[in-house]
Amino acid sequence: MTSEESKRKLAAILSADVKGYIRLMSQDEEGTVQTLKQHRVTISGLVSAHRGRVVDSPGDNILAEFGSVVDAVKCAVKIPILLLHRMILTIH
Repeated sequence: MTSEESKRKLAAILSADVKGYIRLMSQDEEGTVQTLKQHRVTISGLVSAHRGRVVDSPGDNILAEFGSVVDAVKCAVKIPILLLHRMILTIH
């Protein structure tokens, strides 16, 4: 096998989903879908800001790829902080 045939790529994968999604959908489907859309926009922005890319977002999940583990971890740490901050601002 030549080096051109065996190109390898190292990547860090971030996978996140909504805790209690089924319960939330059963309580308020329209509100849950709207909130999920807003959170996807926020998370996609964070992923891009950390040099990653969203690969897929089926259902309540988002799957992102990063070329750096450090970037993936920094992004993963910021996601719940930013989402919580936005929820607090919405409540007040």
